[in-house]
Amino acid sequence: METQSYKNHIRYYTPHHFIYYPIIIALMSFSIYFSFTTKDQLIWTFISGIFVVLFCLAFMLRQHYALTLQNRIVRLELRYRYFSITGKRLEDFEHQLNDDQLFALRFAPDKELPALIESTLNENLTGTAIKKAIINWKGDYERV
Repeated sequence: METQSYKNHIRYYTPHHFIYYPIIIALMSFSIYFSFTTKDQLIWTFISGIFVVLFCLAFMLRQHYALTLQNRIVRLELRYRYFSITGKRLEDFEHQLNDDQLFALRFAPDKELPALIESTLNENLTGTAIKKAIINWKGDYERV
């Protein structure tokens, strides 16, 4: 992955920014054009139907963004919790944990978190194994 800087920090999601939006704009333009220039309702219905479907797809991509943001927040929460419990930075060894492991660790209460992280690092526990090892489950009721 390229090192991030001011010149390359903007992130575009190609299907969303460069495919869906231009198609939606084009279809909207055609729909408006056909609505005023033709009496053929079939064309109007067809183009409007495509426009609605593409708009819905673009709208659903918002869920993708929400999940990406949720994953980032879970990481930040876990870093904060680990630091507040141990006084040590999770970032020093976070790269040794995969997403499945990190996201499973969020369900561990503060008292169990340091030991579970240690076990995960030493035994390379899976996300499922981490979840099963939690004694007092800490629910995440605000997930997207």
